[in-house]
Amino acid sequence: MDIVVLCGGMSAERDVSIASGTAAAAALRRCGNNVSLIDMFFGNKIEELSVGVSENAPNLENLRKQKSGSSRIGDNVPEICKACDIVFIALHGEDGEDGKIQSMLDLIGVKYTGTGVLGSAIAMDKDITKQLFLQNGINTPQRYAAEAAKFPCVVKPNASGSSVGVSIVMDAREYPAALAEAAKYGEVIVEQYIPGREFTVGVIAGKALPVGEIRPKTGFFDYKNKYQDGLTDEIFPAEISAELTTKLQREAERVFKVLKFEVYGRMDFIVDESGETWCIEGNTLPGITPMSLIPKAAAAAGMSYDDFCEAIVHESLKKYGEIS
Repeated sequence: MDIVVLCGGMSAERDVSIASGTAAAAALRRCGNNVSLIDMFFGNKIEELSVGVSENAPNLENLRKQKSGSSRIGDNVPEICKACDIVFIALHGEDGEDGKIQSMLDLIGVKYTGTGVLGSAIAMDKDITKQLFLQNGINTPQRYAAEAAKFPCVVKPNASGSSVGVSIVMDAREYPAALAEAAKYGEVIVEQYIPGREFTVGVIAGKALPVGEIRPKTGFFDYKNKYQDGLTDEIFPAEISAELTTKLQREAERVFKVLKFEVYGRMDFIVDESGETWCIEGNTLPGITPMSLIPKAAAAAGMSYDDFCEAIVHESLKKYGEIS
C-alpha cells in the first residue's frame, strides 16, 4: 500500500508531530508498505528524519522566515497526497488536529486516518468540548469567566495541546502572567483545578485500551514532563481497582462517541480523593511514538507498535468502506 505520513506543520506541537511521524513511517515500512514521510509546512519528502523533542515548543516565527508566501502547507502537498492510497495523519495541534487538513483532504478526495472534520474541530475547541460534556452528563471541571476565576485554577489555550501554554495558578499574583502565556496561543480558557491522580485511556475502534496512570515526578504533566525522559512515571496498566478501571474505560468510550471521534483517540481524566472521575479532554491525534501514551496502552493490551500503526490504517479504511 502507498501511504503518505503527514507530520510537522506549523503548530506549537511541530516537534512532537515529527517524532510521531518518523516512528509511524518506520513502523508502516516494516509492515511492507511504501511510505513517504512529508513535512506538511515545507512539503519536502523525507526518507528518514529523527528529531528529538526539546524542553520548549519550537520557534514558529523562525520557521516561517524559511519559506516564502503565507501558505501553511507546501505547494506540492495536495498532489503528493492524491497519489497515495491513504494519508496517515501524524500532525498534532493547529492545522492537523483541528479539522483543517481533514477538510482539504476531503475536498480533493483523499482518504486519511483518524477522525474527520467535525469531530476534529469539536475536540480541538476546549470550550465546545466542555459544553458537550455538560450536556451529556460527563463530569468535567467548571469553566470560569476570566474576571471571576477562583483559585487555584488552570489557565490554558482553548485550542492547543501537549500542555503548551498551560499553567496551574495558585493565587491572584500568578494569574496575569498565566493569562499572558496562554494568550500567546490564541483564545484562553480558565477552569476549576481538580487535585487528584491523572489517568489516560486510549480508544481504538470504539473500544477502550488498558487504563494508564501518569505520575510526574515534579509539578504537573506539562510540555517538559511529557517529552523529556525520566521526568514522569507512566504506568500501564494502572494499579487501580477493577471497578475504577471499568468506570474510566466506559467513560472514555462515551466521550469518544459524544465528541464524534472515529478510528482512535485518547481521553484524559483526573480522579479526585473521593473517587469522582473528571474528564479533562479528548485527543483526536495523540502522540504516537513508541514511548507515547496510546501506544503504551496498546502494548499493555498485547499489541506491538507496528500492529498498532497498521490497526489505525485498517480501521480508517473501514471508515471508507474499503474493507469490512
